[in-house]
Amino acid sequence: MLVPGHLSLPTMSDALPVHVVWFVRDLRLCDHAPLTEALKADGLVLPLYIVDPARTGAEDYAARYWHFVRPCLQELRHRLQQRGAPLIVRQGPAVEVLADLHERFPRMTVWRHYETETADVRARDARVREWCRAAGVPLHERFHRGAFPGLESRDDWSDRWEERMAQPLIPSPDQIRAVADLPPGPLPTVEDLPLRDEGLDPDQMQAPGEGAAHRCLQDFLHRRAVHYRASISSPARTFDNCSRLSPHLTWGTLSLKTVRHMLRERQQALQAQPAGGDWQRALQAFESRLYWNGHFIQKLDDAPRIQHESYIPAFDDTRAGEVNDAHLQAWRTGQTGYPMVDASIRAFRATGYLNFRMRAMITSFASYDLWLDWRRFAPIMARWMLDYEPGIHYPQVQMQSGTTGINTMRIYNPSKQVRDHDPDGTFIRRWVPELRPLPKGYLAEPWKTPPLVQEEVDWRIGEDYPMPVVEHLPAVRKARERLAAIRKHPAVQAAAARVLKKHGSRR
Repeated sequence: MLVPGHLSLPTMSDALPVHVVWFVRDLRLCDHAPLTEALKADGLVLPLYIVDPARTGAEDYAARYWHFVRPCLQELRHRLQQRGAPLIVRQGPAVEVLADLHERFPRMTVWRHYETETADVRARDARVREWCRAAGVPLHERFHRGAFPGLESRDDWSDRWEERMAQPLIPSPDQIRAVADLPPGPLPTVEDLPLRDEGLDPDQMQAPGEGAAHRCLQDFLHRRAVHYRASISSPARTFDNCSRLSPHLTWGTLSLKTVRHMLRERQQALQAQPAGGDWQRALQAFESRLYWNGHFIQKLDDAPRIQHESYIPAFDDTRAGEVNDAHLQAWRTGQTGYPMVDASIRAFRATGYLNFRMRAMITSFASYDLWLDWRRFAPIMARWMLDYEPGIHYPQVQMQSGTTGINTMRIYNPSKQVRDHDPDGTFIRRWVPELRPLPKGYLAEPWKTPPLVQEEVDWRIGEDYPMPVVEHLPAVRKARERLAAIRKHPAVQAAAARVLKKHGSRR
């Protein structure tokens, strides 16, 4: 007799229905619809993770992801084992892995979450769907982010998003009816995989795993959030006072719905507190970011081509023929001669995190000051992000590069960003140590440091720190004029109207 949750299972489990729960970017047990639905079905459950070269070999995949994902999988494996089911890990193309399992378990069904992904992974998922159809293997995909595949109109997107976020949370299962006698398989190390290393310092990486995700959420809602609005633009203070939930949302150690539910509970509790005004305003500002998370992911789901093409084709050739490899190298290594740009890039590479304003600034600098094609630097930037969400990254890069046709050109003055958001030089001195000798009054524009001051502090511009690779104002003036001329063309304006209708927010 088969007892749910019991570890001693029949050896003839291949004769029973087997429900493969394929974990992709949903590395959790709490609020996991495919796992819960698989448990309700007749038969056994096989939790699966596939280390697929379609993902790990892509140009936008970096070693830092596996530094984060591998511990998440170790924790997931432990939690599943406590409930009677080991996490099965296999390495190779997804179709081959699933076909091998199907040979062992003819009565197999696959359950997974739907993800809005890059071209390589979308092609992989298309191959899986076709194989499932041809092999007669049922495939059930459920939704847990903000995208609605096949959405015909944005008009009711907000209502549908609210409806999804309002659905009850699904508790973690207590027991799992597991397949017996199947080797769990090893978890590859970072060294085992051919991954691009972009300079992450693992000691400065956020704590991974579902447990860390819930602790991070509670700490933000009950301690750190009160400083959120005042800190969100500061590259130094944001490390402590912003939510820091984005990697957990990216890799699914926490569902967006869980964050929304816990946020609403906290907001309701604060209503009874007389001094809750600052908290409420902070949490309202944070809540808007949850909405924008889904809004941007929907853009890539609606138009997958924007990973490699501008929203408006007329912008595709604007920068393509003017490649400056020296400028790209200075930017990617944080050697541009602009302290806030260089500090931001170095912090991003070392920690995997950077606040939104500084991400926008380094994108603006690459696009306008250096006149780089966004398609050249977007994959590099993606490899810096521990929270790389393709559906957010590519629309944001295009928006900050001026190629959407519907957004105001956002050009950031990197010297002004120092004066506004790091006036004491805390952030710059941490990440650009060669500038530590300078008095703070010269950190915004070190090339203007008088020779006498340079001599006094034993520091030389051009030797200890580079001169700016370009002059900001002339460079951005030229860039603005060139893009503005394209935007004035009637065909481009007509295309922009179509972009707005298809992708514009209705909120």
